[in-house]
Amino acid sequence: MKTFIMIPTYNEKENIASLIKEILSLNIKDIEIVVVDDNSPDETWKIVEDISKKDKRVHLLLRKENRGRGYAGRAGYKYSLEHAADYIIEMDADLSHNPCYIPRLLEKVKEADLAIGSRRIKGGKEEGRGLVRKIITIFANLYIRIMLGLKVKDCNSGFRCFRRKVLETINVDKLTSKGPSIVQEVLFKAKLKGFRIEEVPIVFKDRELGKSKLGLKQLAAGYWMVLKLKVMHLFGAI
Repeated sequence: MKTFIMIPTYNEKENIASLIKEILSLNIKDIEIVVVDDNSPDETWKIVEDISKKDKRVHLLLRKENRGRGYAGRAGYKYSLEHAADYIIEMDADLSHNPCYIPRLLEKVKEADLAIGSRRIKGGKEEGRGLVRKIITIFANLYIRIMLGLKVKDCNSGFRCFRRKVLETINVDKLTSKGPSIVQEVLFKAKLKGFRIEEVPIVFKDRELGKSKLGLKQLAAGYWMVLKLKVMHLFGAI
């Protein structure tokens, strides 16, 4: 069974090599990595390109411009499906998602269709974030759960493992989110299709190197996208 790790990147040259090394050191059978880079000005893609020349398990999907997390996510999903992935794991490039949880996600997804690395269940937590960021995250998570009727405790987690059939069924070509809200869109559509979703406790550590891409503009767009998904569902558009 082939597993693809999909990692969207934009200006992550300080983290990407370490992350790839840690993933490959797990020695998981039939695992491959695809880094989806939006033509990072810091040339993250060059680091990945050099690694891919030495290790065929590493793939670079280089896009012409930075169009946002949503577009990168769709491209990564499609690439993984086109390369016969049975399981697709997505994770952040900034080392906030520890690769040590990958085996646990793969084990949990055998009991379900989608396994989520969760900060909000027993055994999970956040480290390194200030009080204001924590409050914003908690509020956003509550808003999403209420608006979309999700039972999942951590609706903002971008550390997830899908069975192939989940992404095929929701049809990644029809995803509309441009930014980070693709995380919630995929989760909501998986729920509507009746897929079983489980959570695995993780410790989320805020990035130590590089700059966060999530600002007020992205947060506002995320709230709007969740509202849009709710309205579309009410009117039978999804």
